[in-house]
Amino acid sequence: MSYRVLLILTMCIKDNDFMNEAIDLAKHAREKGEVPVGAVVVKKNIVIGRGYNCPITTDDPTAHAEIIALRDAAHYLGNYRLSECSLYVTLEPCVMCMGAIFHARVSRVVYGAKDFKTGACGSVINLTIERRLNHHTQVIGKILENKCSSLLKEFFIEKRNLTKKNIYEN
Repeated sequence: MSYRVLLILTMCIKDNDFMNEAIDLAKHAREKGEVPVGAVVVKKNIVIGRGYNCPITTDDPTAHAEIIALRDAAHYLGNYRLSECSLYVTLEPCVMCMGAIFHARVSRVVYGAKDFKTGACGSVINLTIERRLNHHTQVIGKILENKCSSLLKEFFIEKRNLTKKNIYEN
């Protein structure tokens, strides 16, 4: 087996491990009644930032998992620049989060499920190919996609069922 193949296999295993950590954070968000999205920031194979969605519980429209994880990582490093870092997130980032990712100079974004309503890595818009922006990041999608998608689908099915139940009870 060549060194390149071995390196790619090692990266895939680590990507899965870090995405699983983001999935655990997404489950925490779901327990709090938030849309289940989790994120971790990794530098040199060490998790330096963690976050999960909490805009509802914090009354903060910017409290997306990615933003929380970026803030946590920046605090850990004592620097708002997160070069040589990877961000793992269970859902394709939106425009706001991609803006923060670019400003932080994150080197790599790895996401699980595509977001066909607000995704900014190709599902709705693709900011990563916009040449006029001064920073670009490598994006890898669909890592543990089924696990990430299932969490979201189950959450929204439960939400719809609760809404129907409340309608019929009133």
